[in-house]
Amino acid sequence: MGTVTTAPEPETTGADPQFCQDTGEPTPPRSTPAGRLDEARCSVQALLRGDSPVATAPPARRWLLVEQPGPWGRDALLESRFDRQVASRLATRARELGMRIQMVRRPGERLSDSGMRWAVADTTAGVETVHWSTRASDAELLELPWDGSVGEASTLPTYLVCTHGAHDACCAVRGRPLARALPLSGAPVDVWETSHLGGDRFAANVVVLPWGFVYGQVPQDGAGLVAAHAAGEVALPWLRGKAGLSPAAQAAQHHARGELGLLGVADLPPRQVRTLDSPGAGTECFEVTLTGPDGDVVVTVESRLSEQAQRLTCAAARPGRWRTWHPLSLQVAARA
Repeated sequence: MGTVTTAPEPETTGADPQFCQDTGEPTPPRSTPAGRLDEARCSVQALLRGDSPVATAPPARRWLLVEQPGPWGRDALLESRFDRQVASRLATRARELGMRIQMVRRPGERLSDSGMRWAVADTTAGVETVHWSTRASDAELLELPWDGSVGEASTLPTYLVCTHGAHDACCAVRGRPLARALPLSGAPVDVWETSHLGGDRFAANVVVLPWGFVYGQVPQDGAGLVAAHAAGEVALPWLRGKAGLSPAAQAAQHHARGELGLLGVADLPPRQVRTLDSPGAGTECFEVTLTGPDGDVVVTVESRLSEQAQRLTCAAARPGRWRTWHPLSLQVAARA
């Protein structure tokens, strides 16, 4: 019934599960480098191995977007033109509020073009908003509320494309052409380059706000991704998962979407994740209950460590292992 694999999140987001299904259907198009990438690069190796990016979305439900054109170092907040005296305090406040910081810039934007914009995005089901505002200085962000009460609500889907080359070259080589192409896709979208999203080997990586759907290995010009969201659906072939859901919930939801053909952005919200007895050392088993249109959808998934270690990012000092997930069953319980 397929395989889910999880890789460790390079920052603070915990394990990255990865769901790999063998459905017998033709393989969807994978991203190809717009520039030259050495075969040893992590994204090239991931494509050659057939790594699936599914269920690797980070756990943050609320995101702070901070416009900062110009170069970003490996740590985009601390190593950019953003006020260094403010940066560490901003990171502390974000941790306390359980928010994820993303530096953003317009594709091709110069430092002098900055509008000092910032936004709070809330991907919580039923909330799902992005509120944009401007700041007079970086320090002002420490005083302004981050609850979405200031600024103007966006009326367009917000696409953040990871182009953080100082963190991983794959993100820049694959992400920058995609960020330039997305505004030409035919649907109205608000496109930004962004700092590290995690899962470098799945470049090009994209998060679509306000829903918090994270995509990997997005091919070509991203037109299929934009078209799906314009229709109110997820683009299942490249879907990594929905930010804020647990690894088991992401894996179960992806499997159920594929089996039941429920692709709407609001379809199959998780209602409960229950840990089951482990069948053996190093193995975990979960029962995930999703809310379906005709009743609960109950999916059982099992995870264990991968048998082999691989370099999961270009900068990895040594190979690492990740968790593999296996769907065991799916049942639809009809409403009484």
